[in-house]
Amino acid sequence: MLNKVILIGHLTKDPELRYTPASGVAVANFTLAVNRPFTNQQGEREADFIPVVVWRKQAENCANYLNKGSQAAVEGRLQVRTYEDREGQRRWITEVVADNVQFLSKKGDQSPGDKDSYGGLKGDEVNVAEDDVPF
Repeated sequence: MLNKVILIGHLTKDPELRYTPASGVAVANFTLAVNRPFTNQQGEREADFIPVVVWRKQAENCANYLNKGSQAAVEGRLQVRTYEDREGQRRWITEVVADNVQFLSKKGDQSPGDKDSYGGLKGDEVNVAEDDVPF
């Protein structure tokens, strides 16, 4: 059986870092906005907002180096869990538990208005040497 998720998107807000009360293990939460591969009837690209949980040193790194608008690649597994809220209602949460987070932009590198429709930065040019092309 396989449960593997790979996403690339932009953080909707700064990661929230906290530590577990019993053992002091670092855990960070953030939401990743991932563009859908098609446009709606108005020609606009929609996005899915996916909650991500990161543990231990990777959580501290995310809190230190990512912020709202940062682009990141997340690799992990999908997890569905339930809990009971204050009113006694059963609630379901679907989230990605990240095994690996790659920082695709530097902290503070961009503002949301600087992005093009594909999520990249406007005006960015990428120079690729022929030796860097894998084929």
